[in-house]
Order: sequence, then C-alpha cells, then structure tokens
Amino acid sequence: MSVLAAVNGNLGAIGYGLAAIGPGIGVGIIFGQGVQAIARQPEAYGLIRQNMLLGFVLTEALALIGLVAPFIYG
Repeated sequence: MSVLAAVNGNLGAIGYGLAAIGPGIGVGIIFGQGVQAIARQPEAYGLIRQNMLLGFVLTEALALIGLVAPFIYG
C-alpha cells in the first residue's frame, strides 16, 4: 500500500508540472504581444500596460489553482 501512495504523490508533481506549461505559454504571449503593441503605438502605453497586467494576473491565477487543486482534491 505504501508503494501506491508514493506513486500517487509523484503523479501529482508531474501533473502540476504539465499544468504549469499552459500559463507559462500564456504569459509569454501576453507580454510578447504587449511589447509589440507598445512599439507600434507608444502613445497607448498606459492602456496596453493595464491590459497586459490584467491578462498576466488572470493567467497566473490559473497556475495557482493548478498548484492548490491537488492538495484540495487529493
């Protein structure tokens, strides 16, 4: 029975590692496109920055949910 518990814990770590790929890609897209938008329209810096930060916060919330979910449901 202890072998099964060890495998279960390792699968949770692998699952979180895979779940962190999505938010990582999302953050890269958000900031990459944001920098590109600022380079094209520097006068809209404030609005673009605000939208970039909002997108970043929402994307990172997914990563935190992925981190906490195995502890809650596991």
